[in-house]
Amino acid sequence: MTARTNLIRANPMTTESRESYSPAYIAKVLQENKVIASVGMSLNPIKPSFLVGRWLSLRGFTIIPVNPAYAGQEMWGKTTYGDIDEIKEHIDMVQIFRRSEAVPAIVAAALQHLPNLKTIWMQLGVSHPEAAETARARGIEVVQDLCPKMELQRISGELGRYGVNTGFVTSRLLPLI
Repeated sequence: MTARTNLIRANPMTTESRESYSPAYIAKVLQENKVIASVGMSLNPIKPSFLVGRWLSLRGFTIIPVNPAYAGQEMWGKTTYGDIDEIKEHIDMVQIFRRSEAVPAIVAAALQHLPNLKTIWMQLGVSHPEAAETARARGIEVVQDLCPKMELQRISGELGRYGVNTGFVTSRLLPLI
């Protein structure tokens, strides 16, 4: 059995199906990807992209913000880029906080301009099967319709401490990755 299963399960919130990923696969992806270009990052502290980016940055991840509306502005010690093709730093993962329709162009730009790219991660509610297959065909790991912050909290047991049913049963708390 592979770490990423091909099991498709119905998403109860929509009529679409979504992929299922094992905790081991998610943990592997998050352990191997420490520098993240976050496309659609907002400087607004009540937006999910800001909250996720800030939480990840406090856990040792380097977040490179990408948003043309904030280009040139600083966030957590990093300059915000207007587009992926402007990034000069090493990037492990591209995290997408944009609508699903925008994903193909983002994936194409990432594949073209980020030679060390390992992973494309699409946030909750974001998926694009064709763009995902394009990335996988180039050897890039893909995660769709999940939040890395929530996955780290789920795998580590942090969410369970707050009474959330994580579907991950353990008798001990695992360290955050």
